[in-house]
Amino acid sequence: SQPGFSFRKLWAFTGPGFLMSIAYLDPGNVESDLQCGAVAGFKLLWVLLWATVLGLLCQRLAVRLGVVTGKDLGEICYLYYPKVPRVLLWLMIEIAIIGSDMQEVIGTAIAFSLLSAGRIPLWGGVLITIVDTLFFLFLDKYGLRKLEAFFGLLITIMALTFGYEYVVVKPAQTEVLKGIFLPYCPGCGREELLQAVGIVGAIIMPHNIFLHSSLVKTRAIDRSKKEEVQEANMYFLIESCLALFVSFLINLFIMAVFGEAFYHQRNEDVPLPIGPTVLGPCAERGHFGVSIGAFPPQGVILGCYFGAAALYIWAVGILAAGQSSTMTGTYAGQFVMEGFLQLRWSRFARVLFTRSFAILPTLFVAAFRDVSQLTGMNDLLNVLQSILLPFAVLPVLTFTSLRPLMHDFANGILGKVLMTLITGLVCAINIYFVVDFLPTLRGLGYHIPLGLLLVAYVAFVAYLIWTCSIAHGARILARGHHSQFSFGVTLD
Repeated sequence: SQPGFSFRKLWAFTGPGFLMSIAYLDPGNVESDLQCGAVAGFKLLWVLLWATVLGLLCQRLAVRLGVVTGKDLGEICYLYYPKVPRVLLWLMIEIAIIGSDMQEVIGTAIAFSLLSAGRIPLWGGVLITIVDTLFFLFLDKYGLRKLEAFFGLLITIMALTFGYEYVVVKPAQTEVLKGIFLPYCPGCGREELLQAVGIVGAIIMPHNIFLHSSLVKTRAIDRSKKEEVQEANMYFLIESCLALFVSFLINLFIMAVFGEAFYHQRNEDVPLPIGPTVLGPCAERGHFGVSIGAFPPQGVILGCYFGAAALYIWAVGILAAGQSSTMTGTYAGQFVMEGFLQLRWSRFARVLFTRSFAILPTLFVAAFRDVSQLTGMNDLLNVLQSILLPFAVLPVLTFTSLRPLMHDFANGILGKVLMTLITGLVCAINIYFVVDFLPTLRGLGYHIPLGLLLVAYVAFVAYLIWTCSIAHGARILARGHHSQFSFGVTLD
């Protein structure tokens, strides 16, 4: 109740930001980090830094929306959007959640394979991840605060394991600092550019914006007092900054380790295998390059270079990343369904729904293909997250700029310009993905359905930009039901 900054108050508000930051540390991010390090060394560390800053700006809007209105982004979408756009938005975010869950299943299965020295096959690891469902439901019974503490433990495990790899590999600190703070990439080509784009797609995840706007509702705030709302926004922002700083460090550890150990390296430089059953790939010849992305070789080759401890500690870190992001994805799915559809499914039904969609295709690939196909699937899922990002960024920018809804906490001119530029950057990244991907397809049979999907995608994004423009003051564009983006609706 005392005015001014208080560490005790900060501790009371601590939790939602760290749960949100898990999405910045999932196996998809690990994959993107190590690929980037192996392909570009330290040259793209600044992209990681600024992608994290962009993510923080998006999360800040989600926090402000939840704190000021007392409702999450899904519930606000239910109030404002007509039925068809609302259902389409829900479907897009569900696809993002399922895609993220597939990455977590892949990462967890591979961690089990590494920890068991290959005795647990990949398909077996995928099946074991079903236990995540029961484990999550078991933890959830003990209250949110204890669940937040468990997530804090998993983040600590990731920081210690990946930090250990960083200490063992000993990257050149001067080069690391140059890579972080000097935004240039000498000698970079198409391959490095694709990796840079992949970092942005892996870092900022659409369902995470919906999740964060819901998590801040767990703290009691008297919204009739402007000072309390301001204070809550401040503490949540500080906590989010701390959480994303930790996630940036962990991602930095991974990218720097693979940049030092594998950039411009050949397998001939690898020491003798520690054990033929576990570290057989050490004997293979040729450049690492992009092939380092296959999940078992990444840990295996670390073991070849730096000892068996490095391999098993890496596997523990991947396991922690997979377990933690699985649970936050489940929470996001529950909030999104309740907000958009006003449905109240049990947690068990909610988890079963997303996990079934995630496990079936992953299990099929793990059973009938090798791990390189799993890596390819992971890359595709990172691209998918980037493509779906406008369906979270545009709504949160729309509603935080809507003065009848946000009152004195609506976005100012600087915030509107900054977030509009970020949205434009995201759309430009997606256009680049499409332009780069289409020439790889051969045959009219692929181009026709993809062309139809592209037209539908562009039309829906244009619709969201239209409603966003109305919320930003272009009232002349308002028609019929959409006039509420200009004048607002009550929250009751």
